[in-house]
Amino acid sequence: MEHLTRRIENYWDGRSKDFSKSRRLELDGVDGAAWRNIFKKNLPAGKSLKILDVGTGAGFFAAILSKLGHKVTGVDMSAKMLGEARKNLRELKLPAEFKRMNAQALDFADETFDAVVTRNLTWTLPDVKAAYREWRRVLKVGGVLMNFDSDYGDKIFSDEFYTQSKVSDAQLSECDAIKNSLAISSRRRPMWDAGFLEGINFSVRLDEDISHAVHKDKRCDYDSVPLFAICAVK
Repeated sequence: MEHLTRRIENYWDGRSKDFSKSRRLELDGVDGAAWRNIFKKNLPAGKSLKILDVGTGAGFFAAILSKLGHKVTGVDMSAKMLGEARKNLRELKLPAEFKRMNAQALDFADETFDAVVTRNLTWTLPDVKAAYREWRRVLKVGGVLMNFDSDYGDKIFSDEFYTQSKVSDAQLSECDAIKNSLAISSRRRPMWDAGFLEGINFSVRLDEDISHAVHKDKRCDYDSVPLFAICAVK
């Protein structure tokens, strides 16, 4: 497990700079505005929330939520991604705290956060069940978990649908190798996620494809795999 975790970290370290550029482009366009609207609709209005952004990457969600007035803590295992997140938030003059931390073993007390948000993370985790249990643990009662992800398990990244991206052939091959070693890749999602979350006492609302709402910006590289949205209340 430790070797696999380090391999995943190395992969995202290698993609950090290009990934950061893509997220900054996305943040400033129509898709950034669409994400802001999604959070406004699904998070309690009228107060500043304490939010955990798991797998923060280059700080995309942290920037959006901080601008909306929330207190955000972003965690990631990739040191280079966290460096990009800190740089981006500093340039945007937005406050957020970033920490290097394992999404499956969080260093926070029970019921610390009003919301937990994550994007394109769970498909890369060695133990998604452990992660979901941890995220529930750190949520306050009535808190919201919002997970946005895609069912990449039966896809081949080095296949044609990804060849137009800025990711190198070597990185695509490595991504395929990592994905194929993960248990979550054998699950068909998001129905598996919804069932597991209901089993640990979440109330779940599911949208199987929100790509039409948040993948409109022609300047951004998006793949053709549907992006699902899970909104779960503890």
